[in-house]
Amino acid sequence: MAGTGTFLCGLDAAVAVVGGKWKPLILWALSERPRRTGELRRELDGVSEKVLIAQLRELEEDGVVRREVFAQVPPKVVYHLTEVGVQLDRALGPLGDWGEQHMHDIVARRSARPAAAARPAR
Repeated sequence: MAGTGTFLCGLDAAVAVVGGKWKPLILWALSERPRRTGELRRELDGVSEKVLIAQLRELEEDGVVRREVFAQVPPKVVYHLTEVGVQLDRALGPLGDWGEQHMHDIVARRSARPAAAARPAR
């Protein structure tokens, strides 16, 4: 992102919205069906409640996620993808397909890195 608060290109804008470890995974989970916060936390192994809520708020501010609050005790909050969120999820589909296609190779290359780094220089 340029220093003026504008984006350099469309990819810059898209990455600003989905950047980070958890946002694409949140989109993936919500693309299947709306979820409550606790459901998302259980499904996304390793995310803390604090980080999850912060990421959901950012996605909501960007118009990707809608937060629906039900007036009951205890309070019930459900997150849904907006139409913009559905479009973004569809746009990420080919990236996910690429990841599925190359996942084993990526894992193999990454697991080989520490061994390569331990080799003495010639």
